Amino acid sequence: MIVFRKEAKSKIAEELARGADARLAGLEGRARVCARRAAGAATREYLELRGIATPGSSAYDLLVFLQDLPEVSPEIRQAAGHLLTRVDESFSLPVEADLLAEAGWLAQALEASLDAG
Repeated sequence: MIVFRKEAKSKIAEELARGADARLAGLEGRARVCARRAAGAATREYLELRGIATPGSSAYDLLVFLQDLPEVSPEIRQAAGHLLTRVDESFSLPVEADLLAEAGWLAQALEASLDAG
């Protein structure tokens, strides 16, 4: 059974916790950034464990790359898309999504899919 390494799991958990703290403080923009970082860390770990060269260091680049991988599920693709969505003029997401929850789900889904791929 292939699982994410301890360092990656710690990074993901750390970013999700920072995001939750930011949300509690009313800093939703910072919470979204933390969600993207957590998802980026999960994506990087997934790619490295699959032996796929990472396209860069930014969470954005990693999520764009993940969306284009043919082997990922439509649900993973959709979660990555939500995490890539830009806010509108009022700094709100144009989709109904809890990015912290989606980032946590994405990390779990990517780790679970390691044995399937």
